[in-house]
Amino acid sequence: MMMQRKVQQGFTLIELMIVVAIIGILAATAIPQYQTYIAKSQVARVMSEAGNLKSAVDNCITDGRTGDVDSNLDATATPDVNDCNVAATSSTLIDSTEGAAQGDGAAPQDGQGYPQVEIEDDGSATIIATFGNGAVADLKTGPSTLTWTRDVNGTWVCTSDAPVKYRPRGCEN
Repeated sequence: MMMQRKVQQGFTLIELMIVVAIIGILAATAIPQYQTYIAKSQVARVMSEAGNLKSAVDNCITDGRTGDVDSNLDATATPDVNDCNVAATSSTLIDSTEGAAQGDGAAPQDGQGYPQVEIEDDGSATIIATFGNGAVADLKTGPSTLTWTRDVNGTWVCTSDAPVKYRPRGCEN
């Protein structure tokens, strides 16, 4: 009579520990990269949201409307003929604590703010977005800002004091 041997099935403790160690190493490198990716995408989004106002500011300057700037007028509001309504939309990444809406603009929803716009009589202008609310902690520390600056010739330049590793190409300091 021949005896059959039982074949052991499953993993050994050492094999399981090796798999757990590999997963731990992958997680340790992936999580910081993901957090950097999120912060970069937030800076790029704010750059785009603030940059969308450049056309409205250019139109106001061309039309001679360099008075008060309104972020987002209520539908029933009647602006002064010299006022500039940039028709901004509020953002969850922009600070809402300081001048969340300019002029007679409608107040933003909780946790949302507007980029701040200043237009000078000489045709220069600035659009400043201060990170806050839903932005990652690295961007709220300080807090960081992203600024579009228009010179008197109509050339726009983007600068930011956000950490260098998060700044998109074309928006360096």
